[in-house]
Amino acid sequence: MMREHEHKKITNFGDLDVWKKGMEIVKATYQATNGFPRQEIFGLTRQMRRSAVSIPSNVAEGFNRFHNKEYRQFLYVTLGSCAELETQTEIAAELGYLGSDAKAALLEMLDHESRMLRNLVKRLN
Repeated sequence: MMREHEHKKITNFGDLDVWKKGMEIVKATYQATNGFPRQEIFGLTRQMRRSAVSIPSNVAEGFNRFHNKEYRQFLYVTLGSCAELETQTEIAAELGYLGSDAKAALLEMLDHESRMLRNLVKRLN
């Protein structure tokens, strides 16, 4: 089964750059949502955190699947989570919950993650 880097042996999902970037996105999302209004704890805060956590979680689960076809499917789900979080980030900024620097940082991380995921999907085809 082909993995993220052909030249370096990947033995665990924790070795994957897409997983590592996903973990950075989780931390950044939690930090960004810490300042959201209390009434959003069960709304946008929870949705953004759930989308963020889904990114490295699906990379990890997909990595442990036996077939590339299954792995690709989890990567597509991960791309969907990136798009969800991107939209939620835009909403949070529109509502004034997220400053322009935090918004820009999150969107840049999500763009980077999405590009890495698309490249990995291409290599698995």
